Amino acid sequence: MTDIDPKTRTELEAAAFRALVDHLRARTDVQNIDLMNLAGFCRNCLSKWYAAAAKEKGLDVGYDQAREIVYGMPYEEWKAKHQTEATAEQKALHAQIHQH
Repeated sequence: MTDIDPKTRTELEAAAFRALVDHLRARTDVQNIDLMNLAGFCRNCLSKWYAAAAKEKGLDVGYDQAREIVYGMPYEEWKAKHQTEATAEQKALHAQIHQH
């Protein structure tokens, strides 16, 4: 494996994150519950991780602001435009997978 300097590594990781966010913005048909059931994370998780990373850097980026960055619009607007009611099957799978 090629050695990558830390600055370049950060730039590549940032580019990959932006590509993932762009992909999720384009795939509004993919619901968060589907992401959670298949991958164990969703757009809201990305938002929480973004806000936590900002906090580690001493920046005041709250969860709502981070969600707007990830969703590309205010969360309530995204929900109204794109979120559908989870099916009984989706809910059952989520409950089975995410037993706490």
